[in-house]
This record gives sequence, C-alpha cells and structure tokens, in this order.
Amino acid sequence: MEYIIGAVIILLLIIFLSGIKIVPQAQVYVVERLGTFKAALETGPHFIIPFFDRVAHRVSIKEQVVDFKPQPVITKDNVTMQIDTVVFFTVTDAKLFTYGIERPISAIENLSTTTLRNIIGELELDATLTSRDVINAKITAILDQATDSWGIKVNRVELKNILPPREIQDAMEKQMKAERERREKILQAEGEKKSAILVAEGEKESKILRAEADKQAAILRAEAEKEALILRSNAVKQQKILEAEGEAESIRNVQQALAESISMLNEANPNNSVIALKSLEAFSKAADGQATKIIIPSEIQSLAGLATSVTELAKGAELKK
Repeated sequence: MEYIIGAVIILLLIIFLSGIKIVPQAQVYVVERLGTFKAALETGPHFIIPFFDRVAHRVSIKEQVVDFKPQPVITKDNVTMQIDTVVFFTVTDAKLFTYGIERPISAIENLSTTTLRNIIGELELDATLTSRDVINAKITAILDQATDSWGIKVNRVELKNILPPREIQDAMEKQMKAERERREKILQAEGEKKSAILVAEGEKESKILRAEADKQAAILRAEAEKEALILRSNAVKQQKILEAEGEAESIRNVQQALAESISMLNEANPNNSVIALKSLEAFSKAADGQATKIIIPSEIQSLAGLATSVTELAKGAELKK
C-alpha cells in the first residue's frame, strides 16, 4: 500500500513539474488549451495545466535572415536575368505568426519574387544594374506592408546577385573595357597637357627671371657708371680747387714778397741813385717785351746821366765791400 501511495505521489509530482515551463530569452511560447489559443508566454517561468494546456509553437523573436535562391526576371527591354534576394525580418506577434498564414517563410519568398518581377519589369537593364538601392527600398516597403497581418516586420531586403545572360555579360565587359581604355587615353592626354603646360610655365618663368636678372645687372652697371662719373667729377673738382688754392697761395706769396721788398726799400730810405737803378731795371724788362712802341720817361732821357749814376752806384758798392 505504501508503494502505491509513493508511486501516486511521484506521478502527481511529475505531472505538476510538467506544467512548469521556462521560456528562454528572445523566444515566445504559444500555448493552446484543448486546441484553442490560450496565451503567448514570454521570457521567464510559467505554469500551464497539464493535459489541458500544451505549447503549440516556439517562436523566435530574434531578427532572422532568409536567403532565397535566384529567380528569373525580365526587364523592360526584354532581357532575362537571375536575381536572388536576402530578406531580414523579425516576428513581432507570435499569435499572428502562428495562426496568420501557413508556411510564412514560403509566403515571404513568393511575395518577394512577384514584387521583384513587377519592379524589374518597369526598368531597363542599365537602370536595373545601377538602381539596387531603389529596388531594395521598394521591395522592403511592399513586403513590410503585406506581412503586417502575419505578425512579421520586414526590416530590409537586399539584392544579393544580379546575373544577366552570358552574351549580355560579354557585351558589358567589352563596353567596360572600351570605357576603361577611353578613360586611360583621356587621363594620358590630360597628363601630357599638364606636362606641356608645366614646361611652358617653367620656360616662361625662366625667361622672366633672366630678363629681371639682365635688368638688375643693367641697373647695377648704370649705377656703377654713375658713381664712377660722380667720383671722377669730384676728383676733378677737388683738383681744380687745389690748383686754384695753390695759385691763390702763390699770388699771395708773390704779393707778400713784393710788399715786403717795398717795405724793406722804404725802411732803407734809398737815394736817388738807387731809384734810378730800379727804374733802369724796369725799363730793361719793358724793352724785352713784345711791345712795338716804348715810351721813355723824361727822367731817364739823358743816357749820359743814367750811365754816370750807374757807375757811381757800382763804385759805392765796391767800397762798402
């Protein structure tokens, strides 16, 4: 009997423990009671009634990524290409996600395919290849609006690969090669142009510098010649000043000597004989000149008296010696 009671207690304990549910982080448990939605259990411990309640679905509320295989689409200019998409979404309502639609991932894939075909059908090949951001934004907006009733939030849609037909790829590669060659030629021509401009500017600056150097040299030569002329004129001026001063000094000396001789004659108190002798000397100097006419003073008209005076003076001089 005790074994039966113990077994019943253990069984009841197991049944009770089976009703305790611990929901992990970033998950939601959808609980049904007798086949009807009962609750959406969020993170943490919960208790459900055994045999009546059951966890119907475990829904992750983390952001999920689904990579869909390439789908054939046709552009506006009738080019068929393969495009695969990547969808990032988050479950916002576990109840709608569980009961809103059957196989929601497949529904998102089909919806993204049809939406992509509609958008690409309005674009030409070149616009399709260069409008990834526009296409992504349009698909994201349409999918997000359509999946609201499924409890899904589409965060973004990315075009992973765009694969045009092989012949289109070959033509594009040739076009890209021709474009690269054209850009290379343009860059080469621009480089040669810039090089020629730099060479011309260098020659121009060199000529300008040489002209300025010649100009400065001419200015310096002119200034040097000017200074030389000034120095030569100053030297001539100084020479003339010195010569004039020398002549003036000579004249002063002569005049001073003459004045001194006159003064000495006056101090000597000469007699008439000396005066007559000096007059004779002066007359001899006058006679030696270039004059064609000589006026003889009346005082010395008598040559005999002049000769006598000279003889007497000579004798007087010998006696004094």
